[in-house]
Amino acid sequence: MNTVNTAAGLPGLNTGQWPFITRKQRVLRRLLLLGCYTLIFAFRPAAAQDTAAGYHINILTATPVQSIRGLSVVTDKVVWASGTGGKVGNSTDGGKHWKWTTVTGCDSCDWRSLYAFDARKAIVLNAGAPALIFLTEDGGNSWKQVFYDNRPGIFFDAMQFFNEQEGIAIGDPIDGKFTVIRTHNGGRSWKADPTPALPAAAEGEAIFAASGTSMVLLPGKNVYFATGGQVARLFKSADNGKAYTIPLIQGSSTTGVFSIAFRDAATGIAVGGDYKQDTARKGNCMLTTNGGLSWEAPAVPPGGYRSCVAWISPRLLIATGTSGTDISEDGGQHWKKIGKGFNVAAKARKGTTVYVAGKDIGVLAKR
Repeated sequence: MNTVNTAAGLPGLNTGQWPFITRKQRVLRRLLLLGCYTLIFAFRPAAAQDTAAGYHINILTATPVQSIRGLSVVTDKVVWASGTGGKVGNSTDGGKHWKWTTVTGCDSCDWRSLYAFDARKAIVLNAGAPALIFLTEDGGNSWKQVFYDNRPGIFFDAMQFFNEQEGIAIGDPIDGKFTVIRTHNGGRSWKADPTPALPAAAEGEAIFAASGTSMVLLPGKNVYFATGGQVARLFKSADNGKAYTIPLIQGSSTTGVFSIAFRDAATGIAVGGDYKQDTARKGNCMLTTNGGLSWEAPAVPPGGYRSCVAWISPRLLIATGTSGTDISEDGGQHWKKIGKGFNVAAKARKGTTVYVAGKDIGVLAKR
């Protein structure tokens, strides 16, 4: 009859086979077996050990801005940020050093929408009235006003560019129609879409300017934007203004979709919730695989209200909001909190670095 050495905690160690070994020899054999077990587990494939817990936010710098919501990352090294107090900052060395400027005459502007073309050219759009767009072509040393609109109710929420010349900005509805303006000369002048062509809003429906990511541009000059308030919907330019319901929490002015991100025309994600209840997880995230025709909730949602979501790779996403920052490694199905919250996150258009911003600016890092 074989005897299992339960004292060592290693099943299968048959002491009956060694009737004459000494106590010292038994200890040495146990240590040897323990070492083998340790080596087996230590050399498992790295992918099997990687979890969201391996990610963290590395803070690069505090800023002179009370709240940053505009973030545009051109390359791993070239990044721009903007926010309250009319302030805009840029870095050309990966966030180690920053140059901050206040756009002349715009001390009270909140630059929530920002698009940077390169280290010298960037364009900012404020949230609120009057609506202003300013352009710099010398790295922020000087700024030129290129758009002005003081209509009652004017409020822009997001601005993006298809290419170096063509861009679009969207805003809350006026007289029941969402506001849309476009540029065809790199932002130097803007023109409003004709009223009959504007998408119609439902009563109490608006767009959130929480991070400038309520709109995405896709190949073929397709425009998707999402809304909140009394209803939460996805609008697609290719569908002649038809809107698709997104089943996030909705029904009040503080609820709905705050950010969308699409990996391609079909695969997308919407996040939001209720910014007044920023730790509530119910109804704060939805996924689609058919371009927004239908949506499903993830198995484990982010940790609360989230104002921004971004794809990092085909399976990796980041979401952030006032109550925390989360990572998903399986296309948005399971989320795990990795640190404190920010307003906005963005990946380099020509690179891999992911920046986050709120009051501070940081980068996503892996231990």
